[in-house]
Amino acid sequence: MSSPPRPSLNALRAFEMTARKGTFSEAADALSVTHGAISRHIRSLEDSLGVVLLTRNAHGTTLTPEGAKLAAGLSRGFALIQESVEQVRPRPLELSCSASIMMHWLLPRLAKLHSAFPKMELGLKTGHGPIDFIEEGVSLAIRLDSIQPPTGTVPIPLTNEWIGVVCSPAYESTSGLSAVSHLGMERLLATKTRPHAWADWYSAMAHEPIENMNLEFFEHFYLLIQAAKVGLGLACVPRILVQEELEKGELVAPFGFVEGPARLVLWVSPSAMQRNDTENLARWLREEMAKS
Repeated sequence: MSSPPRPSLNALRAFEMTARKGTFSEAADALSVTHGAISRHIRSLEDSLGVVLLTRNAHGTTLTPEGAKLAAGLSRGFALIQESVEQVRPRPLELSCSASIMMHWLLPRLAKLHSAFPKMELGLKTGHGPIDFIEEGVSLAIRLDSIQPPTGTVPIPLTNEWIGVVCSPAYESTSGLSAVSHLGMERLLATKTRPHAWADWYSAMAHEPIENMNLEFFEHFYLLIQAAKVGLGLACVPRILVQEELEKGELVAPFGFVEGPARLVLWVSPSAMQRNDTENLARWLREEMAKS
């Protein structure tokens, strides 16, 4: 008795990507094929297996119980294939971190990293949320510990985040700011990526926050820091992002810094786990963040 034909690898890949993305269109974009090709692959897979894997609807697709079971196994299988390829293919490490950490902390220290490890090849990508190591080609990622790590990833602690209020020396001199209670009369700046920063700082300082706090928002921390530098008001920021500006006297911290609720952690992809350069980079990041 002959065994049934094996499903096409392309069909399995099309189904796994659709299960992950939720729509034929997004799966097609991820695999650089047409919407119709994805549909045909999945139809042929369902025909060959004799089961319905997806239900189609106006908003996308929904996995059937059989589809969910197959998708889970395929995701593990394709991840294992990718990890195996990455372990034998020489390529630079790819480090992902927020644009603010990259601009204000990492880039000023890259020369020191290259001096310590002259043969290390390192690519940089910006990002601050959840990540798919395989899809985004990332080896390591610096993230806040409040963000859910990829399945199976154990976050490596890097540093506790210290937060404080900063402004330009000229703004401090003009405002005559001398007490936390005076902040209600000042221009307070914030970033949309951390809208609760002022509340976190007040809590860490054991002070009651201002009622009906009127905040002026900027898109990112690096814009917020620049606004504070040019004297537009007071910003609440992590110290790690303004250390250089404080040392140069471009910013001052009238109330110092206090340990906040957030922690920075490092995620390492399974494919990068066994590499010597990964271990070197992780150790260097921990040591440099401890210094700063």
